[in-house]
Amino acid sequence: MLHNKAVSSGELTRSAIRALDVLAARILSRPEAPGSAQTGRRGEEEAYFHLRQHGYVIVARNWRSPRRRGELDLIGWDQDVLCFIEVKTRTTHDIKPAEAAVDREKQDELRGMARDYLRRLKQLPATRFDIVSIYFEKDRPPADITLFKNAFAIA
Repeated sequence: MLHNKAVSSGELTRSAIRALDVLAARILSRPEAPGSAQTGRRGEEEAYFHLRQHGYVIVARNWRSPRRRGELDLIGWDQDVLCFIEVKTRTTHDIKPAEAAVDREKQDELRGMARDYLRRLKQLPATRFDIVSIYFEKDRPPADITLFKNAFAIA
């Protein structure tokens, strides 16, 4: 039985990427990640699509500096501003807010990686740090997503 239901290109793209992720996981047979890592990856994927829906053009995912530990979850353009985006994902609101995990030490780590990324560019654009807070709660099926633009200063 066929249903006449319009599927948006965003839904189609999201489904295709998820299918490719499942296929890659089976083919590459990497060890199963702990639950928190799976939640984090799922949050980064939701953040990616959320930001795209809000006009961001994502240019890098999980960018790593050869000189530092850690990674920049997402890097993207919001109009003419290059944004370094940290994604924090939780399964409950019962503990401190997800965005509070981006403390001074984490901010310093992100600033260092952002400087390394900017060294690769010929011209320095306007930049900022954004945080995306995501909650996946069992009794609320759609993710609760909050974007904090300009969450902390680059310097």
